[in-house]
Amino acid sequence: MTPRIALAGRPNVGKSTIFNRLYGRKKALVSDISGLTRDFREEIITLKDQEFFLIDTAGVYESGSDNLSQYVEDNALKVIKDSDLCLFVVDAKSGLTTKDIELADYLRKSGVMTRAIVNKCESGPSSYNIFEFFELGFGEPIAISAEHNIGIGNLIEQILEAVPSNLINEENDFDAINLAIIGKPNVGKSTLLNSLIGHERMLTGDIAGITRDSISSDWEWDGKKIKLIDTAGLRRKSKVYKDTEKLAYFDSIKTIKYSDIVILLIDSIDFIDKQDLRLADQVLTEGRALLIVFNKIDLVKDRIQFDDEIGKIFSTNLIQLDKKNILKVSSLNGRGTKEMMEKVILLYNEWTKRTTTAKLNTWLNEAVQKHQPPAKAGRRVKLRYITQASVKPPTFIVFSSAPDAIPSSYRKYLINELRNAFGYNLSPLRIYFRKGDNPYAS
Repeated sequence: MTPRIALAGRPNVGKSTIFNRLYGRKKALVSDISGLTRDFREEIITLKDQEFFLIDTAGVYESGSDNLSQYVEDNALKVIKDSDLCLFVVDAKSGLTTKDIELADYLRKSGVMTRAIVNKCESGPSSYNIFEFFELGFGEPIAISAEHNIGIGNLIEQILEAVPSNLINEENDFDAINLAIIGKPNVGKSTLLNSLIGHERMLTGDIAGITRDSISSDWEWDGKKIKLIDTAGLRRKSKVYKDTEKLAYFDSIKTIKYSDIVILLIDSIDFIDKQDLRLADQVLTEGRALLIVFNKIDLVKDRIQFDDEIGKIFSTNLIQLDKKNILKVSSLNGRGTKEMMEKVILLYNEWTKRTTTAKLNTWLNEAVQKHQPPAKAGRRVKLRYITQASVKPPTFIVFSSAPDAIPSSYRKYLINELRNAFGYNLSPLRIYFRKGDNPYAS
């Protein structure tokens, strides 16, 4: 069992900065705006060869009385209660507050092992009244400055001492499929993720843009380990004005690059637009495996007209994508999600598939005999040899007498023949032509 460590505390005490420091790169959005983190993030971290789940909760006791603030607070407290160790973060500069005391009371009643972390001690513990935090009841407070990397080594030692050794899983078994869910705000990404996992992992609601960061969750489906990533709602750059939304936008774009499979979720009622098409094109350009999933299909009244419109859009704008890559689901009631996950596994298997050189060259000879490449200056272009150079996506190199003379139409012909011969039904494929003979010929 891998231990779960939760960061808890009021908004703007530095939880996300501590998260980034322990995780090793800038993952959480960080700013001096109170309550910036509205969701919670979970990542696998390694501390001195030991693996932990690190969870950055939303700031509880959000200022204001809106329903979102209360929702965040309730979810954060649930996450904290399910953890093996809680790092209760307080602010040395603000001192002990009534809200700190209220949260400490909850933590003591929950029975969760807790350590008090006094953050923002840039001037050293002696410059602040650290002793007042003994009142929280969690032993000697740990003084740090996450922003300036002060006391982090001691914090790590305290974590390793606090977590029972029997909880530590020494085996690294997280070789998982990285599955990203992207799309415009409020298309149901978080609801879909919750439907898959089976509990309320993500904040969901009808407030556009409720998820502002990329959130990941490790999960298993049909024996396959999957890292689910729900990105912030992607909007056209011209609509992204706030700094926090800009950070979230670029975090989502990076998520595409480092994912294996990408689900582009589209609202069936709003249908597909130019922004969705640009996103799909970007995923394919990156060589990621793509599924386009229309959500809220239960709200569509005329299914025949709906399917006709899909056919028109994709026959003109995404001709490189097969109709098998298009699915319809209802994330609210779970309809179609089983088929979607079956497609995810099939797609990943194709995306990582290798075909032997011998089989490829037998296929190439047959494909050329079936349809010869065009001539150049009256001479037939020869395709002499093929090999698979890489996977993710499957990439092939064809050695030719005149690679520059091969038109895109013939490349498409070879890709279609490859798909039919070796079962590449869903994955993107790449073929490059290089001048030369069979490099292994004597």
